[in-house]
Amino acid sequence: MRSNSQIGESFVFPLDLNVCVIYSRKNTTRIRYLAKLGAEILLLPRCWSRVIEGVHVANASDDKGSTAESGDQRHSDLQSRFPWAKIYCLEYPIQFEDLEAVLAKLGPRQSPTDSESNVPDLVGDSSAMAGIRRMIDQVAPTAATVLVTGESGTGKEVVARRIHALSGREGPFVAINCSAIPDNLLESELFGHEKGAFTGAVNRRIGKFEVAAGGTVFLDEIGDMPHGMQVKLLRVLQEKVVERIGGDASIPVDARVIAATHRDLPAELAAGRFREDLYYRLSVFPIEIPPLRDRREDVQPLIREMIRRVRAERGVFVQLPEDSLELLEAYAWPGNVRELANVIERLAVKKPFGRIQPADLPTPVRADSTDTAVVSTSLVSVSPSEAAAAFGSEDFDVKAHLTEVERQLIESALGKSDGVVARAAELLGVGRTTLVEKMRRYGIGQAAT
Repeated sequence: MRSNSQIGESFVFPLDLNVCVIYSRKNTTRIRYLAKLGAEILLLPRCWSRVIEGVHVANASDDKGSTAESGDQRHSDLQSRFPWAKIYCLEYPIQFEDLEAVLAKLGPRQSPTDSESNVPDLVGDSSAMAGIRRMIDQVAPTAATVLVTGESGTGKEVVARRIHALSGREGPFVAINCSAIPDNLLESELFGHEKGAFTGAVNRRIGKFEVAAGGTVFLDEIGDMPHGMQVKLLRVLQEKVVERIGGDASIPVDARVIAATHRDLPAELAAGRFREDLYYRLSVFPIEIPPLRDRREDVQPLIREMIRRVRAERGVFVQLPEDSLELLEAYAWPGNVRELANVIERLAVKKPFGRIQPADLPTPVRADSTDTAVVSTSLVSVSPSEAAAAFGSEDFDVKAHLTEVERQLIESALGKSDGVVARAAELLGVGRTTLVEKMRRYGIGQAAT
Protein backbone atom coordinates (compact mmCIF):
# COMPACT_ATOMS: atom_id res chain seq x y z
CA MET A 1 0.00 0.00 0.00
CA ARG A 2 1.14 3.56 -0.68
CA SER A 3 2.82 5.43 2.13
CA ASN A 4 0.98 8.76 1.62
CA SER A 5 -0.60 10.02 4.80
CA GLN A 6 -3.96 10.90 3.31
CA ILE A 7 -6.20 10.10 0.35
CA GLY A 8 -7.03 12.64 -2.31
CA GLU A 9 -10.31 14.04 -3.54
CA SER A 10 -11.48 10.96 -5.49
CA PHE A 11 -10.56 7.39 -4.63
CA VAL A 12 -12.01 3.92 -5.27
CA PHE A 13 -10.07 0.89 -4.11
CA PRO A 14 -11.60 -2.58 -4.87
CA LEU A 15 -10.49 -5.27 -2.44
CA ASP A 16 -12.24 -8.14 -4.18
CA LEU A 17 -15.60 -8.93 -5.78
CA ASN A 18 -17.46 -8.62 -2.50
CA VAL A 19 -15.72 -5.77 -0.66
CA CYS A 20 -15.06 -2.29 -1.98
CA VAL A 21 -13.51 0.71 -0.29
CA ILE A 22 -15.33 3.74 -1.65
CA TYR A 23 -14.40 7.42 -1.41
CA SER A 24 -15.39 9.94 -4.04
CA ARG A 25 -16.33 13.57 -3.80
CA LYS A 26 -17.72 13.93 -7.32
CA ASN A 27 -18.10 10.64 -9.15
CA THR A 28 -21.53 9.55 -7.92
CA THR A 29 -22.02 7.35 -11.00
CA ARG A 30 -19.18 5.11 -9.89
CA ILE A 31 -20.53 4.93 -6.36
CA ARG A 32 -24.02 4.16 -7.66
CA TYR A 33 -22.62 1.25 -9.68
CA LEU A 34 -20.64 -0.18 -6.79
CA ALA A 35 -23.59 0.22 -4.43
CA LYS A 36 -25.80 -1.73 -6.82
CA LEU A 37 -23.43 -4.67 -6.60
CA GLY A 38 -24.80 -5.36 -3.13
CA ALA A 39 -21.25 -5.74 -1.92
CA GLU A 40 -20.04 -5.35 1.60
CA ILE A 41 -19.02 -1.73 1.54
CA LEU A 42 -16.36 0.17 3.41
CA LEU A 43 -17.89 3.62 3.20
CA LEU A 44 -15.63 6.67 3.44
CA PRO A 45 -17.93 9.71 3.44
CA ARG A 46 -17.09 13.41 3.39
CA CYS A 47 -19.62 15.98 2.37
CA TRP A 48 -22.64 14.55 0.55
CA SER A 49 -26.19 15.16 1.72
CA ARG A 50 -28.14 13.18 -0.82
CA VAL A 51 -29.54 9.71 -1.37
CA ILE A 52 -27.49 7.67 -3.80
CA GLU A 53 -29.11 4.46 -5.02
CA GLY A 54 -28.53 1.79 -2.40
CA VAL A 55 -26.42 3.95 -0.08
CA HIS A 56 -27.27 7.08 1.89
CA VAL A 57 -24.32 9.23 2.79
CA ALA A 58 -24.91 11.56 5.72
CA ASN A 59 -23.63 15.10 5.75
CA ALA A 60 -20.32 15.25 7.59
CA SER A 61 -19.32 18.89 7.01
CA ASP A 62 -20.80 20.16 3.79
CA ASP A 63 -19.33 22.92 1.69
CA LYS A 64 -21.76 25.46 3.16
CA GLY A 65 -20.42 24.93 6.64
CA SER A 66 -23.42 23.20 8.26
CA THR A 67 -22.96 21.44 11.57
CA ALA A 68 -21.29 18.08 11.26
CA GLU A 69 -23.21 15.00 12.27
CA SER A 70 -21.33 12.69 14.60
CA GLY A 71 -19.53 9.74 12.99
CA ASP A 72 -21.16 7.29 15.38
CA GLN A 73 -24.64 8.55 14.52
CA ARG A 74 -23.94 8.36 10.78
CA HIS A 75 -22.67 4.80 11.17
CA SER A 76 -25.72 3.76 13.22
CA ASP A 77 -28.18 5.30 10.75
CA LEU A 78 -26.52 3.76 7.74
CA GLN A 79 -26.22 0.32 9.31
CA SER A 80 -29.90 0.30 10.32
CA ARG A 81 -30.95 1.31 6.81
CA PHE A 82 -28.67 -1.16 5.06
CA PRO A 83 -28.24 -4.23 7.29
CA TRP A 84 -26.92 -6.21 4.31
CA ALA A 85 -23.81 -3.99 4.11
CA LYS A 86 -20.75 -3.94 6.31
CA ILE A 87 -20.19 -0.23 6.80
CA TYR A 88 -17.27 1.67 8.31
CA CYS A 89 -17.16 5.46 8.48
CA LEU A 90 -13.84 7.28 8.49
CA GLU A 91 -13.35 11.02 8.85
CA TYR A 92 -11.93 13.18 6.11
CA PRO A 93 -9.09 13.62 5.33
CA ILE A 94 -8.61 9.85 5.33
CA GLN A 95 -5.39 8.73 6.96
CA PHE A 96 -3.84 5.56 5.54
CA GLU A 97 -3.15 4.35 9.07
CA ASP A 98 -6.89 4.50 9.82
CA LEU A 99 -7.70 2.76 6.58
CA GLU A 100 -5.20 -0.01 7.31
CA ALA A 101 -6.73 -0.50 10.75
CA VAL A 102 -10.19 -1.00 9.25
CA LEU A 103 -8.88 -3.37 6.59
CA ALA A 104 -7.21 -5.37 9.34
CA LYS A 105 -10.60 -5.73 11.02
CA LEU A 106 -12.08 -7.07 7.82
CA GLY A 107 -9.20 -9.48 7.47
CA PRO A 108 -8.84 -12.04 4.67
CA ARG A 109 -12.04 -13.76 3.62
CA GLN A 110 -12.35 -17.10 5.30
CA SER A 111 -12.88 -19.93 2.86
CA PRO A 112 -13.91 -23.42 3.88
CA THR A 113 -11.34 -26.15 3.81
CA ASP A 114 -11.16 -28.32 0.73
CA SER A 115 -12.82 -31.19 2.54
CA GLU A 116 -15.71 -28.99 3.66
CA SER A 117 -16.23 -27.18 0.35
CA ASN A 118 -16.29 -30.43 -1.59
CA VAL A 119 -19.12 -31.91 0.49
CA PRO A 120 -22.47 -30.87 -1.00
CA ASP A 121 -24.83 -29.68 1.70
CA LEU A 122 -28.33 -31.06 2.14
CA VAL A 123 -30.38 -28.01 3.06
CA GLY A 124 -33.47 -28.49 5.20
CA ASP A 125 -34.67 -28.67 8.78
CA SER A 126 -37.27 -31.41 8.35
CA SER A 127 -37.04 -34.77 10.09
CA ALA A 128 -36.97 -36.37 6.63
CA MET A 129 -33.79 -34.54 5.67
CA ALA A 130 -32.22 -35.28 9.04
CA GLY A 131 -32.94 -38.96 8.42
CA ILE A 132 -31.38 -38.82 4.96
CA ARG A 133 -28.24 -37.21 6.39
CA ARG A 134 -27.96 -40.03 8.94
CA MET A 135 -28.39 -42.65 6.20
CA ILE A 136 -25.70 -40.98 4.09
CA ASP A 137 -23.30 -40.96 7.05
CA GLN A 138 -23.98 -44.69 7.56
CA VAL A 139 -23.50 -45.83 3.98
CA ALA A 140 -20.81 -43.43 2.71
CA PRO A 141 -17.76 -45.24 4.20
CA THR A 142 -18.93 -48.62 2.86
CA ALA A 143 -18.77 -50.06 -0.65
CA ALA A 144 -22.51 -50.79 -0.76
CA THR A 145 -24.45 -49.94 -3.90
CA VAL A 146 -27.00 -47.19 -3.25
CA LEU A 147 -30.34 -46.60 -5.01
CA VAL A 148 -31.67 -43.03 -4.62
CA THR A 149 -35.32 -42.57 -5.53
CA GLY A 150 -37.60 -39.57 -5.63
CA GLU A 151 -39.46 -37.27 -7.97
CA SER A 152 -37.61 -35.16 -10.50
CA GLY A 153 -35.96 -32.13 -8.93
CA THR A 154 -35.76 -33.45 -5.37
CA GLY A 155 -31.95 -33.49 -5.30
CA LYS A 156 -30.97 -37.09 -6.02
CA GLU A 157 -27.61 -36.11 -7.53
CA VAL A 158 -26.82 -33.92 -4.53
CA VAL A 159 -27.33 -36.97 -2.30
CA ALA A 160 -25.10 -39.06 -4.57
CA ARG A 161 -22.34 -36.44 -4.56
CA ARG A 162 -22.50 -36.15 -0.78
CA ILE A 163 -22.13 -39.93 -0.43
CA HIS A 164 -19.08 -39.85 -2.68
CA ALA A 165 -17.55 -36.85 -0.88
CA LEU A 166 -17.88 -38.57 2.49
CA SER A 167 -16.78 -41.99 1.24
CA GLY A 168 -13.05 -41.36 1.40
CA ARG A 169 -12.66 -42.68 -2.15
CA GLU A 170 -9.91 -40.81 -3.99
CA GLY A 171 -11.18 -41.40 -7.53
CA PRO A 172 -13.54 -39.06 -9.40
CA PHE A 173 -17.32 -38.78 -9.28
CA VAL A 174 -18.53 -39.65 -12.79
CA ALA A 175 -22.19 -39.04 -13.63
CA ILE A 176 -24.10 -40.33 -16.62
CA ASN A 177 -27.77 -39.83 -17.48
CA CYS A 178 -29.05 -43.12 -18.84
CA SER A 179 -32.14 -41.51 -20.39
CA ALA A 180 -30.20 -38.81 -22.27
CA ILE A 181 -27.99 -41.15 -24.33
CA PRO A 182 -29.33 -43.14 -27.31
CA ASP A 183 -29.59 -46.87 -26.68
CA ASN A 184 -26.95 -47.71 -29.30
CA LEU A 185 -24.39 -45.39 -27.66
CA LEU A 186 -25.02 -46.12 -23.98
CA GLU A 187 -22.88 -49.28 -23.91
CA SER A 188 -19.93 -47.40 -25.39
CA GLU A 189 -20.39 -44.58 -22.85
CA LEU A 190 -20.41 -46.98 -19.92
CA PHE A 191 -17.90 -49.63 -20.96
CA GLY A 192 -15.90 -48.05 -23.79
CA HIS A 193 -14.94 -49.44 -27.20
CA GLU A 194 -11.87 -50.44 -29.19
CA LYS A 195 -10.74 -48.76 -32.37
CA GLY A 196 -12.70 -50.08 -35.34
CA ALA A 197 -15.34 -51.77 -33.16
CA PHE A 198 -18.08 -50.18 -35.27
CA THR A 199 -18.53 -47.56 -37.94
CA GLY A 200 -17.18 -44.27 -36.61
CA ALA A 201 -15.03 -45.84 -33.90
CA VAL A 202 -11.82 -44.26 -35.17
CA ASN A 203 -10.13 -44.34 -31.78
CA ARG A 204 -10.24 -46.35 -28.60
CA ARG A 205 -12.64 -44.93 -26.03
CA ILE A 206 -12.43 -45.45 -22.28
CA GLY A 207 -15.82 -46.00 -20.66
CA LYS A 208 -17.20 -44.27 -17.58
CA PHE A 209 -16.52 -47.27 -15.34
CA GLU A 210 -12.82 -47.13 -16.17
CA VAL A 211 -12.72 -43.34 -15.86
CA ALA A 212 -14.22 -43.63 -12.36
CA ALA A 213 -11.49 -45.98 -11.12
CA GLY A 214 -11.23 -45.63 -7.35
CA GLY A 215 -14.25 -43.33 -7.34
CA THR A 216 -17.99 -43.42 -7.97
CA VAL A 217 -20.19 -43.98 -11.02
CA PHE A 218 -23.55 -42.23 -10.73
CA LEU A 219 -26.16 -43.81 -13.01
CA ASP A 220 -28.95 -41.25 -13.17
CA GLU A 221 -32.39 -42.28 -14.46
CA ILE A 222 -31.48 -45.95 -14.22
CA GLY A 223 -35.17 -46.78 -14.67
CA ASP A 224 -34.90 -45.70 -18.32
CA MET A 225 -32.01 -48.05 -19.13
CA PRO A 226 -32.82 -50.43 -22.04
CA HIS A 227 -33.48 -54.04 -21.04
CA GLY A 228 -30.48 -55.34 -22.96
CA MET A 229 -28.14 -52.94 -21.19
CA GLN A 230 -29.55 -54.00 -17.83
CA VAL A 231 -28.15 -57.50 -18.39
CA LYS A 232 -24.67 -56.15 -19.14
CA LEU A 233 -24.74 -53.79 -16.16
CA LEU A 234 -25.73 -56.69 -13.90
CA ARG A 235 -22.62 -58.61 -14.99
CA VAL A 236 -20.41 -55.63 -14.19
CA LEU A 237 -21.94 -55.34 -10.72
CA GLN A 238 -21.50 -59.04 -10.07
CA GLU A 239 -18.04 -59.63 -11.50
CA LYS A 240 -16.45 -56.16 -11.19
CA VAL A 241 -15.10 -56.30 -14.74
CA VAL A 242 -15.99 -54.58 -18.03
CA GLU A 243 -15.41 -55.52 -21.64
CA ARG A 244 -15.03 -52.76 -24.20
CA ILE A 245 -17.06 -53.11 -27.38
CA GLY A 246 -14.89 -54.87 -29.93
CA GLY A 247 -12.50 -56.15 -27.27
CA ASP A 248 -12.17 -59.53 -25.60
CA ALA A 249 -10.24 -58.57 -22.47
CA SER A 250 -12.01 -58.43 -19.11
CA ILE A 251 -10.86 -55.22 -17.45
CA PRO A 252 -11.16 -55.06 -13.64
CA VAL A 253 -12.94 -51.94 -12.37
CA ASP A 254 -13.02 -50.46 -8.89
CA ALA A 255 -15.90 -48.01 -8.96
CA ARG A 256 -18.70 -47.68 -6.47
CA VAL A 257 -22.14 -47.52 -8.10
CA ILE A 258 -24.89 -45.14 -7.04
CA ALA A 259 -28.06 -45.23 -9.11
CA ALA A 260 -31.06 -42.92 -9.13
CA THR A 261 -34.49 -42.83 -10.70
CA HIS A 262 -37.79 -40.97 -10.51
CA ARG A 263 -39.65 -44.09 -11.60
CA ASP A 264 -41.50 -46.55 -9.37
CA LEU A 265 -39.14 -49.49 -9.89
CA PRO A 266 -41.36 -52.09 -8.15
CA ALA A 267 -44.09 -51.15 -10.66
CA GLU A 268 -41.54 -51.42 -13.47
CA LEU A 269 -40.65 -54.89 -12.20
CA ALA A 270 -44.29 -55.93 -12.27
CA ALA A 271 -44.64 -54.60 -15.81
CA GLY A 272 -41.54 -56.50 -16.94
CA ARG A 273 -39.62 -53.36 -17.88
CA PHE A 274 -36.91 -53.71 -15.24
CA ARG A 275 -34.96 -56.79 -14.24
CA GLU A 276 -35.61 -58.05 -10.75
CA ASP A 277 -32.05 -59.32 -10.25
CA LEU A 278 -30.62 -55.92 -11.21
CA TYR A 279 -33.07 -54.16 -8.92
CA TYR A 280 -31.87 -56.12 -5.91
CA ARG A 281 -28.24 -55.56 -6.88
CA LEU A 282 -28.80 -51.80 -7.02
CA SER A 283 -31.00 -51.36 -3.97
CA VAL A 284 -28.62 -52.76 -1.38
CA PHE A 285 -29.08 -49.46 0.46
CA PRO A 286 -32.14 -47.53 -0.77
CA ILE A 287 -32.62 -43.84 0.01
CA GLU A 288 -35.95 -42.20 -0.84
CA ILE A 289 -36.17 -38.40 -1.01
CA PRO A 290 -39.67 -37.06 -0.25
CA PRO A 291 -41.11 -34.37 -2.53
CA LEU A 292 -40.85 -30.79 -1.32
CA ARG A 293 -44.63 -30.54 -0.74
CA ASP A 294 -44.26 -33.22 1.97
CA ARG A 295 -41.56 -31.28 3.83
CA ARG A 296 -42.70 -27.67 3.70
CA GLU A 297 -40.53 -26.75 6.67
CA ASP A 298 -37.57 -27.05 4.27
CA VAL A 299 -38.83 -24.31 1.95
CA GLN A 300 -37.54 -21.33 3.97
CA PRO A 301 -34.06 -22.81 4.60
CA LEU A 302 -33.81 -23.62 0.90
CA ILE A 303 -34.84 -20.08 -0.04
CA ARG A 304 -32.22 -18.59 2.28
CA GLU A 305 -29.52 -20.80 0.80
CA MET A 306 -30.55 -20.00 -2.77
CA ILE A 307 -30.53 -16.25 -2.08
CA ARG A 308 -27.06 -16.62 -0.55
CA ARG A 309 -25.79 -18.45 -3.63
CA VAL A 310 -27.27 -15.90 -6.03
CA ARG A 311 -25.57 -13.13 -4.09
CA ALA A 312 -22.24 -14.95 -3.98
CA GLU A 313 -22.30 -15.83 -7.68
CA ARG A 314 -23.85 -12.72 -9.19
CA GLY A 315 -23.59 -9.97 -6.56
CA VAL A 316 -27.36 -9.45 -6.27
CA PHE A 317 -29.91 -10.34 -3.63
CA VAL A 318 -33.64 -10.20 -2.99
CA GLN A 319 -35.72 -9.67 0.14
CA LEU A 320 -38.85 -11.70 0.82
CA PRO A 321 -41.41 -10.26 3.25
CA GLU A 322 -43.54 -12.58 5.36
CA ASP A 323 -46.60 -12.61 3.08
CA SER A 324 -44.48 -13.65 0.08
CA LEU A 325 -42.76 -16.36 2.12
CA GLU A 326 -46.13 -17.73 3.19
CA LEU A 327 -47.23 -18.06 -0.43
CA LEU A 328 -43.98 -19.81 -1.33
CA GLU A 329 -44.39 -22.22 1.57
CA ALA A 330 -48.02 -22.97 0.68
CA TYR A 331 -47.25 -23.77 -2.97
CA ALA A 332 -47.11 -27.48 -3.85
CA TRP A 333 -43.84 -27.22 -5.87
CA PRO A 334 -44.53 -29.92 -8.47
CA GLY A 335 -41.00 -29.36 -9.79
CA ASN A 336 -39.59 -29.65 -6.26
CA VAL A 337 -36.27 -27.99 -5.34
CA ARG A 338 -35.34 -27.42 -8.98
CA GLU A 339 -38.50 -25.37 -9.51
CA LEU A 340 -37.87 -23.38 -6.33
CA ALA A 341 -34.33 -22.55 -7.45
CA ASN A 342 -35.70 -21.44 -10.82
CA VAL A 343 -38.18 -19.09 -9.13
CA ILE A 344 -35.56 -17.50 -6.85
CA GLU A 345 -33.17 -16.92 -9.75
CA ARG A 346 -35.99 -15.40 -11.81
CA LEU A 347 -36.90 -13.05 -8.97
CA ALA A 348 -33.26 -11.99 -8.60
CA VAL A 349 -33.24 -11.03 -12.29
CA LYS A 350 -36.64 -9.35 -12.10
CA LYS A 351 -36.06 -7.27 -8.95
CA PRO A 352 -32.38 -7.20 -7.95
CA PHE A 353 -31.91 -5.69 -4.47
CA GLY A 354 -35.69 -5.31 -4.19
CA ARG A 355 -38.45 -6.56 -1.91
CA ILE A 356 -40.44 -9.33 -3.55
CA GLN A 357 -44.12 -8.64 -3.04
CA PRO A 358 -46.81 -11.32 -3.61
CA ALA A 359 -47.68 -9.70 -6.94
CA ASP A 360 -44.09 -10.32 -8.11
CA LEU A 361 -44.34 -14.08 -7.62
CA PRO A 362 -45.08 -16.37 -10.60
CA THR A 363 -48.75 -16.99 -11.35
CA PRO A 364 -48.81 -20.64 -10.19
CA VAL A 365 -47.44 -19.60 -6.79
CA ARG A 366 -50.00 -16.79 -6.46
CA ALA A 367 -52.90 -18.99 -7.55
CA ASP A 368 -55.62 -19.56 -4.99
CA SER A 369 -54.47 -22.27 -2.60
CA THR A 370 -57.95 -23.77 -2.78
CA ASP A 371 -57.29 -25.11 -6.30
CA THR A 372 -55.70 -28.29 -5.01
CA ALA A 373 -58.32 -28.65 -2.29
CA VAL A 374 -61.09 -28.47 -4.90
CA VAL A 375 -59.42 -31.23 -6.88
CA SER A 376 -58.86 -33.40 -3.82
CA THR A 377 -62.45 -33.15 -2.54
CA SER A 378 -65.10 -32.18 -5.05
CA LEU A 379 -63.59 -34.21 -7.89
CA VAL A 380 -63.71 -37.47 -5.95
CA SER A 381 -66.86 -39.37 -6.81
CA VAL A 382 -66.54 -41.60 -3.74
CA SER A 383 -68.13 -39.71 -0.83
CA PRO A 384 -66.93 -40.01 2.78
CA SER A 385 -70.21 -41.68 3.74
CA GLU A 386 -69.80 -44.26 0.98
CA ALA A 387 -66.25 -44.91 2.09
CA ALA A 388 -67.36 -45.32 5.71
CA ALA A 389 -70.07 -47.74 4.70
CA ALA A 390 -67.63 -49.73 2.60
CA PHE A 391 -65.15 -49.80 5.46
CA GLY A 392 -67.67 -51.68 7.56
CA SER A 393 -67.97 -54.49 5.08
CA GLU A 394 -65.93 -57.64 5.48
CA ASP A 395 -64.50 -57.56 1.97
CA PHE A 396 -63.38 -53.92 2.11
CA ASP A 397 -59.92 -53.48 0.53
CA VAL A 398 -58.28 -50.22 1.65
CA LYS A 399 -55.54 -50.39 -0.98
CA ALA A 400 -58.00 -51.01 -3.79
CA HIS A 401 -60.22 -48.19 -2.56
CA LEU A 402 -57.37 -45.67 -2.42
CA THR A 403 -56.20 -46.78 -5.86
CA GLU A 404 -59.68 -46.13 -7.25
CA VAL A 405 -59.81 -42.73 -5.56
CA GLU A 406 -56.45 -41.79 -7.08
CA ARG A 407 -57.51 -43.00 -10.52
CA GLN A 408 -60.72 -40.94 -10.34
CA LEU A 409 -58.78 -37.86 -9.21
CA ILE A 410 -56.46 -38.16 -12.18
CA GLU A 411 -59.30 -38.60 -14.65
CA SER A 412 -61.20 -35.65 -13.19
CA ALA A 413 -58.12 -33.40 -13.25
CA LEU A 414 -57.43 -34.36 -16.87
CA GLY A 415 -61.06 -33.55 -17.72
CA LYS A 416 -60.83 -30.14 -16.08
CA SER A 417 -57.57 -29.39 -17.92
CA ASP A 418 -58.81 -30.62 -21.33
CA GLY A 419 -56.30 -33.44 -21.27
CA VAL A 420 -53.27 -31.19 -20.76
CA VAL A 421 -51.05 -33.27 -18.49
CA ALA A 422 -48.93 -30.36 -17.21
CA ARG A 423 -52.03 -28.46 -16.08
CA ALA A 424 -53.58 -31.59 -14.55
CA ALA A 425 -50.36 -32.20 -12.60
CA GLU A 426 -50.49 -28.63 -11.34
CA LEU A 427 -54.09 -29.09 -10.16
CA LEU A 428 -53.19 -32.30 -8.37
CA GLY A 429 -50.06 -30.84 -6.80
CA VAL A 430 -47.73 -33.49 -8.24
CA GLY A 431 -44.90 -33.43 -10.72
CA ARG A 432 -45.68 -33.99 -14.39
CA THR A 433 -43.41 -37.05 -14.60
CA THR A 434 -45.13 -38.52 -11.54
CA LEU A 435 -48.55 -38.02 -13.14
CA VAL A 436 -47.40 -39.56 -16.43
CA GLU A 437 -46.19 -42.63 -14.55
CA LYS A 438 -49.49 -42.99 -12.70
CA MET A 439 -51.43 -42.55 -15.96
CA ARG A 440 -49.38 -45.32 -17.53
CA ARG A 441 -49.93 -47.54 -14.49
CA TYR A 442 -53.71 -47.05 -14.58
CA GLY A 443 -53.97 -47.21 -18.35
CA ILE A 444 -55.27 -43.64 -18.62
CA GLY A 445 -54.79 -42.07 -22.04
CA GLN A 446 -53.92 -38.44 -22.66
CA ALA A 447 -55.20 -36.02 -25.23
CA ALA A 448 -52.38 -33.51 -24.99
CA THR A 449 -49.18 -32.83 -23.13
